Amino acid sequence: MTRPICALLALLCCALPARADDPWVVYPGGDGAGKGKHIILVSGDEEYRSEECLPQLGKILATRHGFKCTVLFPIDDKGEINPKHTSNISGLEALGSADLMIILTRFRNLPDAQMKHIDDFLKAGKPVIGLRTATHAFNGIKGDFAKYNNGYKGPEKEWTDGFGRLILGEMWISHHGAHKGESTIGIFAPDAAGNPLLNGIKDGEIWGATDVYGVRLPLPGDSKPLVLGQVSKRAANATKEEIAKDKNYMLRPNDIKVEGKKNDPMMPVAWTKSYTVPGGKEGKAFATTMGSATDIENEALRRLIVNAAYQLVGLSVPEKADVGIVGVYEPSAFGFGGYKTGLKPADYQLK
Repeated sequence: MTRPICALLALLCCALPARADDPWVVYPGGDGAGKGKHIILVSGDEEYRSEECLPQLGKILATRHGFKCTVLFPIDDKGEINPKHTSNISGLEALGSADLMIILTRFRNLPDAQMKHIDDFLKAGKPVIGLRTATHAFNGIKGDFAKYNNGYKGPEKEWTDGFGRLILGEMWISHHGAHKGESTIGIFAPDAAGNPLLNGIKDGEIWGATDVYGVRLPLPGDSKPLVLGQVSKRAANATKEEIAKDKNYMLRPNDIKVEGKKNDPMMPVAWTKSYTVPGGKEGKAFATTMGSATDIENEALRRLIVNAAYQLVGLSVPEKADVGIVGVYEPSAFGFGGYKTGLKPADYQLK
């Protein structure tokens, strides 16, 4: 088959509408500032329910702002979404037409053919948003893409500590707050006031049931912290009845600051950074160590992520972006083994 014919067939395939049995879901977008821009959201973690939160973020970005959004999932041999299936994320070739990648994966061990799509995207210097466990997005990879592994210590020195450190600014370090025992309140970094990424957000308004991750200070290169994570504990006035009903491991949005070293200094939980993959162009990244499916219930955190999407694709950040939940959103609590079984990407289509 000649090259022109192959190219034409590939173009036609890309133009075909999404089908119900596709191993991904597409939200076409429409009118809005993001019209004509394509965002790929890559899910794949066993703990924080990325397979639930990224479809909701995609729906918001498409429905409220006009971006075309394609959500990818870890798909097993039965064609089902399986967060424990670490060696396959179907549809990464779509990164070739993407203007932005939003990634929330954890310790994925993907084959070379899939990793190449990510590598090509980064070498092109395209923008990246990393959520929660994206700091340790890959692990166990052999061969040419082993440099992406969390904590990489191989001969390619520029890649020391892997994808998380080079692209986003940090690898997996620690649970700085008590995992499942302490929550996070977002406090503006001292010099972040007036940054467009914080448009429409009040200081202290960001909250998540997940704990603060540890990072090494200062963050590398031109990393600029925007939000610091105040380690917080359950409010003393919570009643037994309220605690019993709380699906977020007994944590509440009115949690109070933990006294002592955990908050001195506070860890950054959201920051910006530039990156350059060896042999590639410079790109921009936004990272937050928040972002579980339950964290995304927080309106201010959703707005922070949407603001970052606008800025990274070169659009002016709205004064107060519409981040209203689209449809019904009842996220599962974070934790290993708590994912919903038997689901396929079609289950996340817009109703």
